[in-house]
Amino acid sequence: MQSCLRLMRGSLLSLSLGVILSGTGFSAENETGSTAAPDNTERNKTHDGEHAVTADQQKNNETDVEITRKIRRAITSDKSLSTYAHNVKIIAMNGAVTLKGPVKSEKEKTTVEAVANKVAGTEKVTSEIEVSAQ
Repeated sequence: MQSCLRLMRGSLLSLSLGVILSGTGFSAENETGSTAAPDNTERNKTHDGEHAVTADQQKNNETDVEITRKIRRAITSDKSLSTYAHNVKIIAMNGAVTLKGPVKSEKEKTTVEAVANKVAGTEKVTSEIEVSAQ
């Protein structure tokens, strides 16, 4: 009897998890019925130029880490910004800052850029932020 209950609990848990994940985009099947792993490969190709700046290039020197920390803290403390804006990539290299990623509106883009400009200085910020069409 106990093994039957354990089996039923395990099946119910698996079923519940499948229902939860299917509503979050983790399903292996998309709207057209084909199976394709979700990725940003095509989108990321636009940022793969010869002189592209990526997050893994940031060094752990105290100045760059502090700049990144201050910008990130200011952005995430602004509750008017979406999760997209809170997750913009901030890459500081030798005091120069590059911002990358999608935001939901032009206002969010301007807000994130203004925060970075205030922390690092206007002449040191390059924005590659994109307004997402959603």
